[in-house]
Amino acid sequence: MTGPPIAPPAPRGRPRSQRSHRAILEAASELLEERGFVDLTMDEVAQRAGVSKATIYRWWPTKGTLAFEAFTASFLARQPIPDTGTLRGDFLAALRGWVKTVNGTVTGRTLVALIAEVQRDPELAEIWRDHFVSPVRAQHRVMIERAVKRGEISAEIDPEVVLDLLYGPGYHRLLQSHLPLSDRFAEAVVDTVVAGVRAERFANKTPGRP
Repeated sequence: MTGPPIAPPAPRGRPRSQRSHRAILEAASELLEERGFVDLTMDEVAQRAGVSKATIYRWWPTKGTLAFEAFTASFLARQPIPDTGTLRGDFLAALRGWVKTVNGTVTGRTLVALIAEVQRDPELAEIWRDHFVSPVRAQHRVMIERAVKRGEISAEIDPEVVLDLLYGPGYHRLLQSHLPLSDRFAEAVVDTVVAGVRAERFANKTPGRP
């Protein structure tokens, strides 16, 4: 009488690869928090993660692509999409959350450095557009879609333009550092954007509008 069939052994290498992958991302994330993107080196990441540089380059061909993956999850986790019941409330909570995350922080400096790196690294630029800009904007469009359903704004509003108007001023101040990213600034931006999109709603109802 034979016993139950013996299960085939688990493939070798995969758990170790997963552990190494996770260790590298954790090390990169810690070093980004401690030093920022400019001072991050692959040697330090390898040393802290307990892997070789060759292992790192197997998954991430450049420092920028590694920093991007380590940075993105943490950055987005700090900015959940609000649901306050009004467009102004959602926009204000969202922009305040963004300002708190980037204003005078290592995260903000890392974001600026990654934006600069995107201008030099075509591969990172494609990853940035596909895996950061596009998903983030898709998330943020939910706030506009809810406002349309509530009847707060016209369905003819271009959500891409609205998102540019909401976040564009913040990125401008972050990159130029010419004026503060203050709560007063966030309120002024939101009030200006909301007033504009609401005015567009009523303009669309005006008889004889060209």
